[in-house]
Amino acid sequence: RQAVDRLVQQIWRTVWLTLGCALTVGTLALAQPTAAAMLSGPPLLQQLRAGGCVLVMRHAQAPTAAPAARDAEPDNMRHERQLDEAGKASARELGAALHALQIPIGPVYSSPTFRALQTIRLARLGIPRTVPELTEGAQGMAGAAGHSQIMWLRRAVEKSPPSGHDTLIVTHTPNIVGAFGHGVRDIKAGEMLVFKPQGTRPASIIGRITIDEWQQLARQR
Repeated sequence: RQAVDRLVQQIWRTVWLTLGCALTVGTLALAQPTAAAMLSGPPLLQQLRAGGCVLVMRHAQAPTAAPAARDAEPDNMRHERQLDEAGKASARELGAALHALQIPIGPVYSSPTFRALQTIRLARLGIPRTVPELTEGAQGMAGAAGHSQIMWLRRAVEKSPPSGHDTLIVTHTPNIVGAFGHGVRDIKAGEMLVFKPQGTRPASIIGRITIDEWQQLARQR
């Protein structure tokens, strides 16, 4: 009888563990934005010009090591990682393309890190609001985003921008991957994910666009 009782208890533990895992996976899946038909080129540009999109951007290219004191930018008082020459050039090119294409950037939210703020400044995209949840973890690219960082991004792409404008969010790869899954782990420096808030439904990711692609669109206008 004791052997039978132990077997029944083991079976129930297995059932509950299986149900718990299923519920957890289901909850995470629902929390992530949904996939929609991906747009590129002129159709994506048309959506962006109309406003109503949320752009989640990885900052422009920066070396993995912080600069020596003699090499730090004058306003990089804490000697944080900063954009290299290629990163600075690409940030300026991005800004020029966005202005030429008349993309109506509205609210801008940024990681408080120097390289994220430097990207926005060089692109001339306005004065950002810094958000602690957009910063990178202590382990940098090698680490994973925390729960608060993930949830902040997921909630942000659900919020509709002011009418006729797009929202821009500048952050780091671990945060983006944590919030939106390993399908975007290949995001390039300066690349943007484009989300379309859907009111009561989960936001849809409708496109991805790199700095090179912004420049191509600007040349074709």
